[in-house]
Amino acid sequence: MRYADDFKILCRDWKTAQRWFHAVRLYLKERLKLDISPEKSKIINLRKKESEFLGFTIRANRKRKTRVAHTKIKESKKRNIKARAKELIQKLRASPTSKNALLFNSFVLGTHNYFNRATHVYGEFSRIAYQLKAFIYNRLKDVGKYGHPSNPPPTYKKFYSQGMKTFKVCGVYLFPLADVKTSNSMNFSQSLTPFTKEGRERIYKKLRGDIQYEISILMKSKIPTRSVEYMDNRISRYSMKLGKCEITGMFLTASEVNCHHYTPVHLGGDDKFNNLRILHQEVHKIIHLKDTSMIESLTNKLKLTKPQIKKINNYRKNSDLDPIQ
Repeated sequence: MRYADDFKILCRDWKTAQRWFHAVRLYLKERLKLDISPEKSKIINLRKKESEFLGFTIRANRKRKTRVAHTKIKESKKRNIKARAKELIQKLRASPTSKNALLFNSFVLGTHNYFNRATHVYGEFSRIAYQLKAFIYNRLKDVGKYGHPSNPPPTYKKFYSQGMKTFKVCGVYLFPLADVKTSNSMNFSQSLTPFTKEGRERIYKKLRGDIQYEISILMKSKIPTRSVEYMDNRISRYSMKLGKCEITGMFLTASEVNCHHYTPVHLGGDDKFNNLRILHQEVHKIIHLKDTSMIESLTNKLKLTKPQIKKINNYRKNSDLDPIQ
């Protein structure tokens, strides 16, 4: 499993884990010039001890004749959740407005969406909610109404059941902390990845026929002055955006595609995926042009709307250029 620069390698035995640990450490040090954290980088037997990863704890517990991963919320994260919930409840008590009620709901839903991958998440949040129950009730009993939701809005119905009591403050039903469901992540396929040739081929097979055709043309194109990273990320960006210009929304054929550096190279920009934008070639020209008559001509030709021009001006601002009218 991998997330940004944090990752875990799961092995079946200690010797294999030792080989992987030293191989990865040497690769990162010698090839990528990166040092690993001695505190966080270690080999752990998940059958005997739990391991932490991005706010979760993982342990391989026995289930009949096999072992399964049991994941929970890290203790420090549970303390953070309780502290943040108390802070928002205090704020809601001091100023019982719909804005503060929605702020609390945003926190609850965001926290649930992050931790709902844990296999024991319901029990974890049930305990958190129980520990906060008296605190929440005592502070909101004077500013809200406590009970089962009666005809709650569609968002509430979508994520939460009506069988759990909650407060209604300024017309807003508060999302219940205890009411969380585990999200099954078993459908993830390790072979479906943009980091291997076979994985990219699987991704491209799932694309629409017209996008597949244009990608096949882009894959054959060569730009001697561009890096391999740029060429790969250009294709990945095009497929992610379903072949559409990121400003106008027009579908682009391979011949119409221009790949723009949101932060220009001369201003410190790189060829990473997040710094590239797929644009129509004439939209790309407008971003870099300084001749007002040419800009006006292309703007009229493309029939750009005010929101689209606003986006272009954001791009121009990032390139240290004056906005267009």
